[in-house]
Amino acid sequence: MSEVAVYTTRFCGYCVRAKQLLDAEGIPFREIDLTGDDEERARLIERSAGKRTVPQIFIGSVHVGGFMELLAMHRRGQLEPLLEAQGIDL
Repeated sequence: MSEVAVYTTRFCGYCVRAKQLLDAEGIPFREIDLTGDDEERARLIERSAGKRTVPQIFIGSVHVGGFMELLAMHRRGQLEPLLEAQGIDL
């Protein structure tokens, strides 16, 4: 089953804002905290085609990017259709 995955670290303001947006929209997500986890960070870098910054957000198989990309997608009305296309129930 597809999911929304949010890669984060502690003390990351944009991570907090991304999670707040998803919570406010009632979108369930799995947080993956990279703080001190080199193996998980390496998996993120591979999955995101080299991105190292956080947050990195995935909706199903689609790499959305960071908070600003998520926010822009939400404002354009593209978030819900993407969730539906990826088989994620709200």
